[in-house]
Amino acid sequence: MEEKKHHSGFVNIVGNPNVGKSTLMNRLVGEKLSIITAKAQTTRHRIIGIVNKPDYQVVYSDTPGVLRPNYKLQEQMLNFSLSALDDADVLLYVTDVVEKIDKNDDFLARVQQLDMPVLLLINKIDLTSQTELEKMVEQWHLLLPKAEIYPISASNNFEVDRVEERILELLPESPPYFEKDALTDKPARFFVTEIIREKALLLYQKEVPYSIEVVVEEFKDEQDLLRIRAIILVERDSQKGIVIGHKGESLKKLGTMARKDIEHFFEKKVFLELYVKVEKDWRNRDNMLKAFGYKLDS
Repeated sequence: MEEKKHHSGFVNIVGNPNVGKSTLMNRLVGEKLSIITAKAQTTRHRIIGIVNKPDYQVVYSDTPGVLRPNYKLQEQMLNFSLSALDDADVLLYVTDVVEKIDKNDDFLARVQQLDMPVLLLINKIDLTSQTELEKMVEQWHLLLPKAEIYPISASNNFEVDRVEERILELLPESPPYFEKDALTDKPARFFVTEIIREKALLLYQKEVPYSIEVVVEEFKDEQDLLRIRAIILVERDSQKGIVIGHKGESLKKLGTMARKDIEHFFEKKVFLELYVKVEKDWRNRDNMLKAFGYKLDS
């Protein structure tokens, strides 16, 4: 009997902020790897999630929402998104029924030039009518004539399985790129920082959560306990005061929310210590961005 051939490929998810890329990624991978909030710019890194079956490996890649950069951190976030156009076997371009179709012409122009399979996913279709959706499909068909269009709802898991089926059909024949038991290319510490950052985005208002970076200083995996010490960096003293809150209440609340999610993620009891430190203007400092893993190798 002929042995079944193995297929592997990189499936990169791109699009503007807040269209549901991270929700889709988590659906496709079957695990919560990307943090999700209603705020734009939640995803800052390129996050990989790997789906393994005996005869295939899909390497999904969630990217930051495409935006016009206002500071160096955003420039690096845009670089992550642009790099996803270069190394994909299949590109998932995610839009939704809310955003304007011409919201980011420059990025769309790059997608139009691509010579790879592009699946255009119109997300959040539960928020529109059939007539409006048909109009949208027609407009997108004119903009990306080679793309295959799939109306979906990632949060309701509607038609996501059809997208998955098509991805598997498009995967090239290849040995696996990662170990077959790998779920991601990121270390455990990375998910701790992301969970803490997600809670900051939910708790704090205005510019504060965007000025936050999290550094895990200690990650000790003891037999029945994870001992974690993390520092929350902000850019200004006033932000430090807001993060800590009156009598430390805000920081305590953040710690409790994060600890519960970290315990769920690692399926283990967690002892979490949080500290807050000011690192002036870190979002515009190359050495800081490099230290936090935002600089792409040129």
